[in-house]
Amino acid sequence: MEKDFINFHKPLVTDDEIKEVVDTIRSGWWTTGPKTIQFEKEFNSYIGSNYSLSVSSWTAAAHLALEAVGLQDGDEVIVPSMTFTATAEIVCYFGAKPVIVDVQKKSLNIDPQEIEKAITKKTKAIIPVHFGGNPCDMKEIIEIANQYNLKIIEDAAHALPAWYNDKLIGTIGDVTCFSFYVTKTLATGEGGMICTNNYEIAERCSIMRLHGINKDAWKRYSTEGSWYYEVVAPGYKYNFTDVQAALGLAQLRKIDFMLNERKKIFEKYNEIFSQNEQIQLYNYEKDRKPSYHLYPIFLNIEQLKITRAQFIDELKKLGIGASVHFIPLYRHPYYKNTFGLEEKNFPISEYLYPRIITLPIWPGMTDSQIYRVAESVNALSMKYKK
Repeated sequence: MEKDFINFHKPLVTDDEIKEVVDTIRSGWWTTGPKTIQFEKEFNSYIGSNYSLSVSSWTAAAHLALEAVGLQDGDEVIVPSMTFTATAEIVCYFGAKPVIVDVQKKSLNIDPQEIEKAITKKTKAIIPVHFGGNPCDMKEIIEIANQYNLKIIEDAAHALPAWYNDKLIGTIGDVTCFSFYVTKTLATGEGGMICTNNYEIAERCSIMRLHGINKDAWKRYSTEGSWYYEVVAPGYKYNFTDVQAALGLAQLRKIDFMLNERKKIFEKYNEIFSQNEQIQLYNYEKDRKPSYHLYPIFLNIEQLKITRAQFIDELKKLGIGASVHFIPLYRHPYYKNTFGLEEKNFPISEYLYPRIITLPIWPGMTDSQIYRVAESVNALSMKYKK
């Protein structure tokens, strides 16, 4: 069964990735170097922002972004309930408070109305998460940010590439942070990218990502560099590497191809599930183009004899990997206990959480794998129908 197991995710690897990595290894330059710079330039050209800075993870990217906009002890940052812990934990790094608000039922994106309710004199920024690569209501969020003089740090871990009103995500907020974790739409194992149109933010992030050194530190071991450098701030060890960049360059060349492959899988799933009354489908708004990073379904648990957890276990027995995006932040002991959060204050998340399952959707899935996943879901929902 293990041989035939359909993983929840599997990165698309071709000879391009292998050749780029081998070339990097043979070059002798494995850490931050010329390929990292090349990757940043090509990524920046694709996105269309003024600046793109590679770092070691999404978490590093967002941490640097919040530092660059001046987040301090006692400040508050508004984040959505349905996201991974990294979105909130970076706020805690500063002694600041992540203010967790509910999401929209239709999209699982942060609700602009809930944002406005949560604003206080201490609020410094908003971190909208583009769930599954489905862009948030950025027009409304920008209007709120402008009214209250707040910064917008977009969590675009799922949103490469995605468009809102024909604008590519990465060009809209004050800062946008992408993830290159192995399950993401562009994978380098680990890694992330900071995109911004603001020179001061870009300059601060550039300095702070490598120990607070005020020059191109990576060049100090090259023929054009110097041994001399100056530390101007207590920075971090958040730099990207040329081995990662090698993977990134190869992945970036087929980013649009991989998007189209995910879209095809999304549409095939939708067609197969269209008559299944035991599940509800996730649909994207027509005024935006998603990355199709996730394929969520929602079980009509009132019509089933098993729970969501049991449904996932049954899928696993059939050789299919599934996941849950996400366990709401307020349910985790740290956030629940530290900030006195109660489940009753997040009615939409509480409705969605026991129902949501995310199914495999990755370039390279065969038609037989796609149909096996879908037919297994249909069969289980009929088997356990009340």
